[in-house]
Amino acid sequence: MFWLTIPQVREHSITCITLPYHLGELLPTRAHLEQAIALYDPQQHHPLALLYGGEDPGVVSLSFAAWTLWLLGYPAQARQRTQEALTLAQALSHHYSLALALYFAAVLHQSCREVQAAQARLEALRVLSDAQRFLLWMATGTVLRGWTLAEQGHRAEGIAQMSQGEAAYQTTGAQIWWPYYRALLAEAYGQGGQTAQGLTVLDEAMAFMHKSEDRYYEAELYRLKGVLLLQQAIPDTAQAESCFQQARTIARRQAAKSLELRAAMSLARLWQQQGKCTEAHELLAPVYGWFTEGFDTADLQDAKALLEALA
Repeated sequence: MFWLTIPQVREHSITCITLPYHLGELLPTRAHLEQAIALYDPQQHHPLALLYGGEDPGVVSLSFAAWTLWLLGYPAQARQRTQEALTLAQALSHHYSLALALYFAAVLHQSCREVQAAQARLEALRVLSDAQRFLLWMATGTVLRGWTLAEQGHRAEGIAQMSQGEAAYQTTGAQIWWPYYRALLAEAYGQGGQTAQGLTVLDEAMAFMHKSEDRYYEAELYRLKGVLLLQQAIPDTAQAESCFQQARTIARRQAAKSLELRAAMSLARLWQQQGKCTEAHELLAPVYGWFTEGFDTADLQDAKALLEALA
């Protein structure tokens, strides 16, 4: 089982706790992080960067809060936390914390499918990591740069970079983000028509997930598997629908509204193709209707367009 260790503020001092984020327990994670953010004092707590992997505890808490908020369905609040993390890291003039903040800013842009914004953060991360020899951030940045290339149509080059970044990432001994990286690679394979390779990558990610209990991206893994099953020469419609339903169930259990929206859209599109437009609309409308922010993001715009088509 893999846990991420973060600082917890108690009695105005920071101690170490285990974060349930990687188990997909997003609401407790948000509560822990918001407590740490509220009580963080840079003068008192920044010296703890030397004790917790070289990262400032305030920057860590803000950065993880951003992605947690996106998963929970709050893109605008996630962007705010990301900006706060970057501002704090820059004010502290702490290179490793700034690298972490830049990485998570890029992850948020990737999650919102903002390719140009992700590229800008990744370029800043590359320059900083190369100068400081931050091997972990060099590797993770390479994975995400590969995603930006694939999204712009350079799929062979993008897949090569993602694979290169994953290999470098594994040499650092880190594993906690591997399901996320596998998902990005599988999606790129699928977009390039390499369905079998994409399914293999997802099978590897799921095997790792079940062994490690690293489940924060579980719903998206199942959704992507359903998408790829439909792209086969002979689509496996029944299994694909089962994957979409499982993705919805997992996302609801984890309160991961952003991933629930994606799963609902994938299932609604399948039902639309089967002529079940009313059922598809009834499935997607309440999920979309739950959101109160982030309507400029690609997923919510796609959901709105799909609902209009279904109506």
